[in-house]
Amino acid sequence: MEEQFGTPLFTALIKHAKKEPVQFHIPGHKKGNGMDPEFKKFIGRNTLSIDLINISPLDSLHLPQGIIKESQELAAKAFGADYTFFSVQGTSGAIIAMIMSVCEPGDKILVPRNVHKSIMSAIVFSGAIPIFIQPEVDSSFGISHGITPNSIDEALVLHPDTKAVLVINPTYYGVSGDLKKIVEIAHLRGIPVLVDEAHGAHIHFHQDLPLSAMAAGADLAATSVHKLGGSLTQSSILNLRGNLVSPKRVQSVLSMLTTTSTSYLLLASLDVARKMLATEGQTLLEETIKKAERTRAKINEIEHLYCMGREVLESSAAISMDPTKLLISVKELGITGYEVEKWLRNRFKIEVELSDLYNILCIITPGDSEKDLQILVQALTLLSQEFKNQADRYIDSSVLLPEIPLLALTPRDAFYAEIEVVDFEESEGRIIAEFVMVYPPGIPIFIPGEIITKENIVYTQKNIGAGLPVQGAEDIEFKKIRVIKEQFDN
Repeated sequence: MEEQFGTPLFTALIKHAKKEPVQFHIPGHKKGNGMDPEFKKFIGRNTLSIDLINISPLDSLHLPQGIIKESQELAAKAFGADYTFFSVQGTSGAIIAMIMSVCEPGDKILVPRNVHKSIMSAIVFSGAIPIFIQPEVDSSFGISHGITPNSIDEALVLHPDTKAVLVINPTYYGVSGDLKKIVEIAHLRGIPVLVDEAHGAHIHFHQDLPLSAMAAGADLAATSVHKLGGSLTQSSILNLRGNLVSPKRVQSVLSMLTTTSTSYLLLASLDVARKMLATEGQTLLEETIKKAERTRAKINEIEHLYCMGREVLESSAAISMDPTKLLISVKELGITGYEVEKWLRNRFKIEVELSDLYNILCIITPGDSEKDLQILVQALTLLSQEFKNQADRYIDSSVLLPEIPLLALTPRDAFYAEIEVVDFEESEGRIIAEFVMVYPPGIPIFIPGEIITKENIVYTQKNIGAGLPVQGAEDIEFKKIRVIKEQFDN
């Protein structure tokens, strides 16, 4: 534990800045001296003094041999990994690298349908064939949970040539399935398990949180330290353990996907975030969990609102949850989560993590004060009072995403195929050539290569009508959609 108090990367950057070197290298702002004065004043000289590049004393993320290597090794020990790779391309970059490290064109990969858009991007880039597993759904909240070990076992019987299994742990809403059992099932067949751990940077550091990917024995995990671990936005890590995936292959793929002008601000923030998690995580998270649970209890006293708790843990697709996630159902007020998000912004300057047709999601971290949480409870109390007269407009959340459409072409083949543009309303039966998703959370309604169904068209229009951020298509108004051009024989 003693070594976890060290910050080799951040400490070296400070020492370098204190030397006040004469810099004839990029970045061109030269410690802020060549920058807009107003921005420089706001950001501060200290920040700009360590906005550096990979000169020899500062090591290189593309071939770590010095302070970056030391920092990554400390992170590996902290997260229970054999190797940890820093990412300045966010967790999306880490996820793409993770999948491209194990999948080649034509390889099958098992993935839950409720995956982030970066996973589908990786499948397009790699040429892999996704075998979708339908996650368990919660009709009360209108959300997806995890996938069951049994569904993975059945899929591997049907597709014994599968090259990788991908699992989300935990979901955006903080729920985890039985990852350890899924790992056991895949490893019996020598198949690596890849984990999207974007919302679980903190879970390895407290026993009352879901089991982390590394603790469950997974092979690779892309972990968003910036989301819930205290580092700067866009900084992330990719953890590796075991011998089913080559660390050299991972490093090579990461290097291909990573800018050569790596941000030392982002890297340093990973270094210090790891230190805080490893040395203070247990204490900080203990208090955070208590704050979140107290807030959950207060919200559940408000009429017509309901904050999800451990009562949803009823199957192998939902065996544990992160109590620091406050998923609040607002459907009993007869309004959408999106409307509530706008109301909270306009009335209380409160910004939530996510809203959908039925809920809002608030994330509690060590950075939240008791005052912040009191304001949230006060705002939700007033919300209930203002809209309780609409409670008879109860919104039914039992209908979720329709069945997964049939995949007619690999996503990559569809993405690069000859296309034509047709009316979205008249596109049923055509093969789509672009993505359609609600973002956040970025779960696909359509992916390239799928046959468009009428129910998915209706679902898309329902989300658009509610004002939710449906995106992915080139036509942002969704009047037109890109589909594979039909070939007619002469």
